[in-house]
Amino acid sequence: MIEMQSVIAGYGAGDVLQGVNLSVQEGAITCIVGPNGAGKSTVLRAISGLVRPRSGHISLAGEDISGRSPAQVIAAGIVQVPQQGGLFAELTIHENMLLGGYLIRRDRPRLRRRIAELEQVFPIIRERASEKAANLSGGQRRIVEFARALVLEPRVVLLDEPTLGLDPKASELVFDSTRMMQDLGATVLMVEQNVRFGLKLASHAVVMERGRVLLEDSAASLLQRPDMAALFFGSATTPEPDETAVAGEKKSP
Repeated sequence: MIEMQSVIAGYGAGDVLQGVNLSVQEGAITCIVGPNGAGKSTVLRAISGLVRPRSGHISLAGEDISGRSPAQVIAAGIVQVPQQGGLFAELTIHENMLLGGYLIRRDRPRLRRRIAELEQVFPIIRERASEKAANLSGGQRRIVEFARALVLEPRVVLLDEPTLGLDPKASELVFDSTRMMQDLGATVLMVEQNVRFGLKLASHAVVMERGRVLLEDSAASLLQRPDMAALFFGSATTPEPDETAVAGEKKSP
């Protein structure tokens, strides 16, 4: 579904991705893991159009989408759920869902029908429809973000550290909701700082280090490797800097 070939990308004058090659199988959940500064989140941003590749190619089902704007990438069938702050806190849950269907806003019957379908899968968007997003817990916000991402029936959903800041109970909600995304036909590519959580959820895994893909394998196989710590957290004794800090810029919230 997604192919990246020799992609170099970064921020300002610095390159974070140093020639990334990876593939994402249609209908699968693929998890990218690795140390801080490895380039994991930058991979998602390059695919979604938030970062323009300096060279290399990114394709969706064989169609080159390299360098397209975020709006064009969404229209092609790829949506991204950011790390945090994805909802408009002062808008209601229903209003947030309507914004998820912005591209089809003129087709009101289709938009209403799609939201009604998602209400059956994620009951919270019906039960809390009139409440402001600010009133939700962290786990509940994540569920609404996931549901909103599915309004346009995307082919690919990009998840950037979906359990960041969540407690174990909320993380289980994220686990179940991600499975629901897959059941609804979406291909999922995720970055996850909780390595064991991500690999238990995914069928395929990509390990990155210093802007390159170190290896790809089934998630189950990687979970069994005795050298997990070195693979997933790098061989350095101190953490690497934040990806955008590598390029001399502060990471967006």
